[in-house]
Amino acid sequence: MMQTGLIGIGAGAAAALLFASVTSGSWLSVILFYLAPLPIMIAGLGWTHWASLTAAIVAAGAIGLIFGGAFFLAFLAGAGIPAWWLTYLSLLARPLTATAGASDQPSLEWYPPGRLVLWAAALAALVVLFAIPNFGLDAESFRTGLASALNRMLQLDAGRDGVPAADAERAKRFIDFFVTVIPPAAAVLATVTSLVNLWLAGRIVRFSGRLTRPWPEIAAMVFPPTAAIALGVATVLSFVDGLVGIVAGVVAASLCMAHAVLGLAVVHDVTRSLNSRPFIIGGVYASLAVLGWPVLIFAVLGLVETLFGLRARIASKRGPPASTIT
Repeated sequence: MMQTGLIGIGAGAAAALLFASVTSGSWLSVILFYLAPLPIMIAGLGWTHWASLTAAIVAAGAIGLIFGGAFFLAFLAGAGIPAWWLTYLSLLARPLTATAGASDQPSLEWYPPGRLVLWAAALAALVVLFAIPNFGLDAESFRTGLASALNRMLQLDAGRDGVPAADAERAKRFIDFFVTVIPPAAAVLATVTSLVNLWLAGRIVRFSGRLTRPWPEIAAMVFPPTAAIALGVATVLSFVDGLVGIVAGVVAASLCMAHAVLGLAVVHDVTRSLNSRPFIIGGVYASLAVLGWPVLIFAVLGLVETLFGLRARIASKRGPPASTIT
């Protein structure tokens, strides 16, 4: 317990430093800011989830002492608790019933990676929804509050006296666009950040030899059918006026990103036997990094996989591997 506590304290201090680095204003500090959950996840995967929980509380406490109580809650709810919960789930396992004659069968069934992705999406949506009341408790006040915050941050002053009418109109359209886009975009970014940090933490802990669970077959991940239903319902509700539409849009965006991750897993799986696989995978990720919008294509691919079992159908058409006669 002493070692777990010390690891948690050290990881929490590292997470707090990464979070606080954003005050420097450099581009590198933005990257470090988004890596703040990484030490918490490393502590959880390498030691126990108690180390992760300790790190989350220590980091939030340090940030609260420096920046104020509001930041204590913001870090704990936005980064600390999600990082702890994902590492806790990652180390969950249950015993498998042994099958006669199967000596190489694993004795434990570990928490599946597909459900970890869905949890990351759900937590990302909750983080964004947790922030919405800071701007308003209904749709109109939320949009007004967020627009005012963007005006102050970007210093556009669309409503200031003396600003030419054309410039004021352009600034207003710019702000209105971002007020609409920011909530779902924040959910997507939070989902990606959680998954990237969890993957990095797993790789680091695995390299150190402290990862207790075997590395999951990420390309074989699956989603339950309810994930597709939830995405469909959230997408439909996102067109409803008012706060319901805003909340549903956030949930739909995070689930859409989760299905895009599943779509990428499908691409990794079905290209295993292709000689051009490195070029295909490289092109896929390059298109996502440069263009961004292809994420919708992979979200649709993930949705098709969830509903119709695309990989299984492709595998059945390929048939068994051909035998070599010598």
